[in-house]
Amino acid sequence: MAVVEIRDLTFGYRPDAPVLRNVSLTIASGRRVAVVGPNGAGKSTLLWHLNGLLPETAATESCISIDGLSVMKGNLPSIRRQVGLLFQNPDDQLFCPTVGEDVAFGIRGDGTPTEIATRTAAALHAVWLKGFEDRAPGELSLGEKKRACLAGLLASKPSVLALDEPTASLDPRSRRGVVNLLESLPQTMVIATHDLALARELCHRVVILDEGMIRADGDAAQILGDVELLRRHGLYA
Repeated sequence: MAVVEIRDLTFGYRPDAPVLRNVSLTIASGRRVAVVGPNGAGKSTLLWHLNGLLPETAATESCISIDGLSVMKGNLPSIRRQVGLLFQNPDDQLFCPTVGEDVAFGIRGDGTPTEIATRTAAALHAVWLKGFEDRAPGELSLGEKKRACLAGLLASKPSVLALDEPTASLDPRSRRGVVNLLESLPQTMVIATHDLALARELCHRVVILDEGMIRADGDAAQILGDVELLRRHGLYA
């Protein structure tokens, strides 16, 4: 069953400079797909579309759907619960005085204070940050911040995780913690990354995006084993 469907997505921040060109992609439930490519390829822009972060692109008939629901203005509250978007820089995502408040932010109004606190604690436990509710985000390491951001996403119980460079700038121990965490989660994942080792270890499928176009799409081992293909798209020295 397809959870993510993109049909001929073309987008530019300026009319004369398209960032994405006729991108079509279908992702089945529970699959983990890495989107790789050089800087400026359009990877982050693609993820933002999945979450409806660029709603001005929605036409009368959307070219993107999540679980059969079109990514359009009227559906955005539901879409943003279905698609948890992780920004590359966790400081762009953590803005409350405490970790607990940040994690609970997206589920405010979803129940009684006790129910929200229970879901917040469960999400923090899932990312190995049990007991961090009262900590200030500024006290956390980079790896802990990334996991706190993931907890905020998981609290909303999304079906899709759109992850922008989840291992960027992490030391080896923190990176391993994030990889192990992602491997343990059941959600469908779309991961924009330069970390080819992460893609190889974690993902079933790899999509190469370059100059806003899909240049290759297939089995992770096959794509990542093609050195000439990777070199042509700036992914191999």
